[in-house]
Amino acid sequence: MHSQQFTAEPPSNDRAERDLTAGDVPGLWSPASGADRAPLMFDVIIAGCGPTGAMLAAELRLHDVRVLVLEKETEPASFVRIVGLHIRSLELMAMRGLLDRIVQQGRRRPAGAYFAAIPKPAPKGLDSAYAYLLGIPQPVIVRLLEEHANELGAQVRRGCAVAGFEQDDEGVTVELADGEQLRSRYLVGCDGARSTVRKLLGVGFPGEPSRTDTLMGEMKVGVPQEEIAAKVTEISEPPQRFWLRPFGEGVYSVVVPAAGVGDRAEPPTLEDFKQQLRTIAGTDFGVHSPRWLSRFGDATRLADRYRVGRVLLAGDAAHIHPPIGGQGLNLGVQDAFNLGWKLAAQIRGWAPETLLDTYQAERHPVAEDVLDNTRAQMELTSAEPGPQAVRRLLTELMDFDEVNRHLIEKITAIGIRYDFGEGPDLLGRRLCDIDVKQGHLYGLLHRGRGLLLDRTERLTVGAWSDRVDHLADPTAELDVPCVLLRPDGHVAWIGDDQQDLDDHLSRWFGKPAG
Repeated sequence: MHSQQFTAEPPSNDRAERDLTAGDVPGLWSPASGADRAPLMFDVIIAGCGPTGAMLAAELRLHDVRVLVLEKETEPASFVRIVGLHIRSLELMAMRGLLDRIVQQGRRRPAGAYFAAIPKPAPKGLDSAYAYLLGIPQPVIVRLLEEHANELGAQVRRGCAVAGFEQDDEGVTVELADGEQLRSRYLVGCDGARSTVRKLLGVGFPGEPSRTDTLMGEMKVGVPQEEIAAKVTEISEPPQRFWLRPFGEGVYSVVVPAAGVGDRAEPPTLEDFKQQLRTIAGTDFGVHSPRWLSRFGDATRLADRYRVGRVLLAGDAAHIHPPIGGQGLNLGVQDAFNLGWKLAAQIRGWAPETLLDTYQAERHPVAEDVLDNTRAQMELTSAEPGPQAVRRLLTELMDFDEVNRHLIEKITAIGIRYDFGEGPDLLGRRLCDIDVKQGHLYGLLHRGRGLLLDRTERLTVGAWSDRVDHLADPTAELDVPCVLLRPDGHVAWIGDDQQDLDDHLSRWFGKPAG
């Protein structure tokens, strides 16, 4: 393989990937090299076994896709960092029957005070059966998702780093750091912010570099909780990038500015935290026994493209942003849910011509919105007079239910509406977990198939029954006659006409079988 092939300029954005030829794609073989190709061993190779990669592997395995996940680390991360699963991610876990085992490993918290940590409770009546935040250690959620993928038959190989790849019109040859070569039909880079796959693919990653560094960690404290709460309240006006939040058992999440502390290239120390705490609060609160310590910046970047030929990007490989609002892990998992069934459909041979293109069309704007809202939140943490004036105004506006609800739905991703064309407001949105005669709607989506929920009892999925289920239930809690759900729970069609339904079945689920 030749490294210069991997650094070529990516094809123009106005060309559809399905029309690419050997001259268009970096590292794409010409047909003449076919004699040298290894046989296709896998349908999809995924680089990275974080939450995004593990979730994508599981989604593909629901459709019997041969999946290999390559993880460069030999062992799972040992540090215990608490992350939050927002409402939409909890809904997705319920759709695949995972929520019960995940909830057992986390702690529920109220769904409020997400946006720039402005202390407002969640509005009443959020449209979800899972209207809470689940705090869970990141190694635990990664382990649970990896176990789920393994149970479904995915292969995971640790200590394997992607060093290069070439693609042709039939597949992708992936070269590992030790020189081993593997062959698959598709490669998906879920390998994080410094994605090797994205860099080798030559996809641009425009945005803003980090301007402000912050220290973040979890550790025990040596003073009573009441004393900490009083001090935090005392120095939180104007708001700063500073907090100590209890997790239980004496462990606190600690966030302090990193100004003037250490080298960005080096991991922070407990002494760095103590120094900054003394600077800001006049005391280091007796912090000790850190579980993990990290430094993060406010770099904000979004990949130009999510797909070039047979290589795709998801999760942090496609977008990075400050962690304020806790959206990063959720955004990546939701990428995987959007991509999984579409890529599986392509591999299984029933995908409509443009289905895989909708992955970028739908998820790229969602990431753009997340980047914008994190930019806004970071501005509101500045102690400068202008941002603080805006923060005070927004705090007042959030007393209006509509404003508070809009921001909560934005952060938790339950306000997303994909553009499926003209139609009722429900079209393109996710359907919440309504009651149906067989229990709860999400219990019918565990297999990752489409679903026709039919209150008229007159319609049928006909020759699409190999990929779409049908529930005739006049008692379903719907305000419309029937809905067609995609495997990710978004409403693809609303109506009561069989021909119109058939047209939309073809649009999303390809030609009928037989």
